[in-house]
Amino acid sequence: MAKATIDGTEYDTDTMSEEAKGQLQNVVFCDRKIADMKNEAAIIQTARNAYALNLSKLLENGDDKG
Repeated sequence: MAKATIDGTEYDTDTMSEEAKGQLQNVVFCDRKIADMKNEAAIIQTARNAYALNLSKLLENGDDKG
């Protein structure tokens, strides 16, 4: 007997209609995808910051003359 809390109300998923279960699966999928995308954005931001720091160091050392 699985439970799902939606808008502050707990529901037993075993008693949900097939359509409701499908929508719940869609919500869960979207929540996971959003979490994955936030993690990916954090990784990209960290890489961007490292590149920007490296660029600043290169420019400070006069390595901008190509």
